[in-house]
Amino acid sequence: MAQLKAISSYSSLNLEFHGHKRDGSLHNHKPSSTQKSVTSFQVLGAKWSDLRGCALLGSTRNVLRTRCNKAIQAVLSSDREVETYEASKSKGLRGRLNKVVLAYSGGLDTSVIVPWLRENYGCEVVCFTADVGQGLKEFEGLEEKARASGACQLVVKDLKEEFVRDYIFPCLRAGAIYERKYLLGTSMARPVIAKAMVDVAKEVGADAVAHGCTGKGNDQVRFELTFFALNPELNVVAPWREWDIKGRKDAIEYAKKHNVPVPVTKKSIYSRDRNLWHLSHEGDILEDPANKPKKDMYMMSVDPEDAPNQPEYVEIGIESGLPVSVNGKKLSPASLLSQLNEIGGRHGIGRIDMVENRLVGMKSRGVYETPGGTILFTAARELESLTLDRETMQVKDSLALKYAELVYAGRWFDPLRESMDAFMGKITEKTTGSVTVKLYKGSASVTSRTSPYSLYRQDISSFESGKIYDQADAAGFIRLYGLPMKVRAMLEKGI
Repeated sequence: MAQLKAISSYSSLNLEFHGHKRDGSLHNHKPSSTQKSVTSFQVLGAKWSDLRGCALLGSTRNVLRTRCNKAIQAVLSSDREVETYEASKSKGLRGRLNKVVLAYSGGLDTSVIVPWLRENYGCEVVCFTADVGQGLKEFEGLEEKARASGACQLVVKDLKEEFVRDYIFPCLRAGAIYERKYLLGTSMARPVIAKAMVDVAKEVGADAVAHGCTGKGNDQVRFELTFFALNPELNVVAPWREWDIKGRKDAIEYAKKHNVPVPVTKKSIYSRDRNLWHLSHEGDILEDPANKPKKDMYMMSVDPEDAPNQPEYVEIGIESGLPVSVNGKKLSPASLLSQLNEIGGRHGIGRIDMVENRLVGMKSRGVYETPGGTILFTAARELESLTLDRETMQVKDSLALKYAELVYAGRWFDPLRESMDAFMGKITEKTTGSVTVKLYKGSASVTSRTSPYSLYRQDISSFESGKIYDQADAAGFIRLYGLPMKVRAMLEKGI
């Protein structure tokens, strides 16, 4: 059984941890208010009164989520603790590291990476899992998996609000879309996870970080550029670029050899990445761009053909370029996006099928579901039609392409992106108002937009004569505006 031991307090981390003492009681951590568990209450052998201030994450094991501004680290103690300690004293097959923080999902690859790191680098392994909205099911049994793989510690951190507020919303404000379609769901999630890993590495005294990204994808770049930017002294280990494991069969054999239980979850035929912003699908029949996606592949949205026959109208409130409310109700960033995902999903909104150019040079085909994000992009761009003048809008749109490219390439902490973000924040200061979007069988169309800072003037735009705009003034304007064209024509005709 795992032993929970509070060893430090950091107000900025707000971590979640797994584990309990051998006697079944909680450690001396007494939160301040009561929240309802999302599962039946059988946690850590404690009474309900002992969990004041802590909400529980749905799991088959014991999971404690602290809502206090304190970090509690869980040290997993088991029969493997002595083995881990002995391994950490000697040099591994490839070198010597003290402690490694591993980006951990609990799947086959990361389960195998744990013993591989210990064998090859003689190190302790701290497993880190980020909650970016992938769903409670992904957290079931993580403690058992981490301990069975040989990890000395498991840290889970809730990043949902930070993810939406500090990564998704800035991209939304910038209008960042990669190659005309992709709303950057995975691209935005990697730097927030990597940043948290750097924080945890400092907290636990690790000298290295590791990830399970393959050598063919974009994610390896996104993780490692973040590590470089935030702590260049950390060593980075990427097993897929080092080991001899070539695929699932090799990984299973390695797991059996090192007594690591193979995860029994059903292997999907697709490679998927899910977070609060989107769900991506790659692999299997999608590898041929000529193949149509199967209807049962989608998980966040219904088929537009099966969506309700009646449209639904949703009003998005925006302040300074950032969403703040849905249908007049103010919500936190993560709650707002979650609600729009549900609304958009039932109307089949936000399905994208595209062939994109990966950073590493190859093309790949992916299918994305981004229901809430599609609604927000539609609303934000429409409100800008009222609040931005022509020149500003053109410059913003041109910079949005570069902004998207930087995010896609993993350069979130690049000074150029940060400077561009400051520009986007400045020019959208007056982008405040509301937009009503009609959702109907896969389409999201704007029906209304209002802003107290609107540059649209009905008294000027009206076809009726007005005092501000004298139509006779247009003649002189046209003659001056077209003068270069007229001079060139005169030259060609010898006039």
